[in-house]
Order: sequence, then C-alpha cells, then structure tokens
Amino acid sequence: MPTQTAALSRPFRILGVGELLWDLLPAGPQLGGAPANFALHARALGADAALVSRVGRDERGCAALLRLAAAGLPTGLIQRDASAPTGTVGVTLGDDGQPAYTIHEGVAWDRLEATPEALAAVAAADAVCFGTLAQRDPRARAAVQRLVSAAPTGALRIFDLNLRQHFHAPAVIEASLRLANVLKVNDAEWPVLAAQFGLAGDLRAQVAALAGCFGLRVVALTRGAAGSLLLADGVWAEDPGMPVKVVDTIGAGDAFTAAMTLALLAGWPATKVNAMAGELARFVCGHAGATPVLPPGFAAQFLETRRP
Repeated sequence: MPTQTAALSRPFRILGVGELLWDLLPAGPQLGGAPANFALHARALGADAALVSRVGRDERGCAALLRLAAAGLPTGLIQRDASAPTGTVGVTLGDDGQPAYTIHEGVAWDRLEATPEALAAVAAADAVCFGTLAQRDPRARAAVQRLVSAAPTGALRIFDLNLRQHFHAPAVIEASLRLANVLKVNDAEWPVLAAQFGLAGDLRAQVAALAGCFGLRVVALTRGAAGSLLLADGVWAEDPGMPVKVVDTIGAGDAFTAAMTLALLAGWPATKVNAMAGELARFVCGHAGATPVLPPGFAAQFLETRRP
C-alpha cells in the first residue's frame, strides 16, 4: 500500500457507486444504501468523498439530496430520473438489532448511468467502492462495471459483497471480484463465496485462496461481535472484537469499509487498519441509524490520511 505522511496537500478522493435510498425504519425513514453510507462515513473521516447514484424527481429524491448536502457530501454526481421513484427499503429489526430488508424494485438507482461526469470523477479517484445490489438491473450493472473499470491502475477498487435478498448472482459476483483489488465480506456472506469457488481448508486458507485466485490485495472478513479478520498484502490481522450494546447494526459494515479504505490508502499496518475499522463499526452499532455523528476526536485520528 502507498505510504503517506502527515504534512500532505489534499484529502484522498473516494467514491461510492450504487444505491441511494430511504430505509423505512419503525422509528421513521433514514437515508441509506451501502455506497451512500460508505461515502458519508468517508467524508466524516476527512476524505474528499462523493457518491455516484440516481434518485427520482420526487419528494424523497429532493429530501435525499438535501440530507447529503447537509452532511457536506457533494450532490453533483447524483442523477435524477424523470419517471422512476427514489429507492426505498422496508426495514424491521430483530431483538438482536439485526435488520431484515424488503428492497423495492424498479427504482431510480436501477437506471444508473455511466455519465461523462461520473467517469471523470472515477478516473481521478484514489478509491471506489461498489457492491452487488446496485447491479441487480442489467442497465445499472453495465454502468457500475464501466465506472469501476475507469478507476486508475493504482486506485483501490473495493468490492463490498453486500448480498441482499435474491439480488445477486454467481456471474455478477465473479465479474465484480475480477474488477476489484479489495474485498469486504461478512461472516454470513462468506459461505456463499466458499461454495461458489470451492474454497477448502480452514478459514485463513480459504481467504488466502480467494485472494490468490482474483489477485486481491486485501480481504476483510467482518464477524459481528467476534471482530474481524484482515489479509492485507500477505499480512494477517485479527481483531477479536469488544462487547457493545447494540442499538442496530445498520451501516456498521459500511463504516468499517470507509475506515479501512482511508487507513489502507494511508499505508497503515494491517493491525491498525483492522482495529480502527472495527472501532468505528462498533460505534455505529451502538447508535441508531447508519451514519451517526462521530465522537469528538475520532476523525482526528485520520488526519494523516491525505495524499501528496
């Protein structure tokens, strides 16, 4: 990974690509979508972050843009759709805070386009994050894959597996892994990969085999209360996790990915990358919603994550 120093000239340029939607929670609507949560967390940590997505020309679309702007996230790469509505997801929470989703189809982000503006932003990015959900529609899938392919050779191309309902397919997973050089996956999703690619041996052997098969520089496996396992450029780091009083787990994985991305770009050692990402994920689990305001001083720990 590139090593950076503290006295540097500009923040890293980071993009989320994919869905922007409203999570319709029992307590009220919350702005969400994994790439949006990722971009918001990256912005809060000091990155020059933005989101490439699409919303409707409806009340929810306007509200989404206002919410992003209020959080300091640029909205110039958010496309507007004249006929499809802004995405929504019905959410129910179990007793353990784990969400169950009903993701509505035929929405604006299913019509995402690889516009010249979006392609130019990706071509200038230090990192771009994408997942499977935004690729459920063939139109959006083509756009996402074209956009990620436009990233610079040295950029991090982070594939957050993010399996939701039936909106994923083996061919999409494999194509995405071939585009990526970083994979983030959770312990509920890992068996899907292990079965698809016939991974054998213990967990570390499986992770190493998948990394080798697809030339992945980094594989991050999050395991809820059990912490996380990270393989970064051949170096292992394991975070055993810490007890946390869970309010809900929405957005915790996206927070992990954002912190991990900045720490990797900064060239931090694998143990520190894993620990800092896990710390932010635990904070999010202890608060309602996907993007709670960070505790004082947390973002300051990422001030060195800037590019010359």
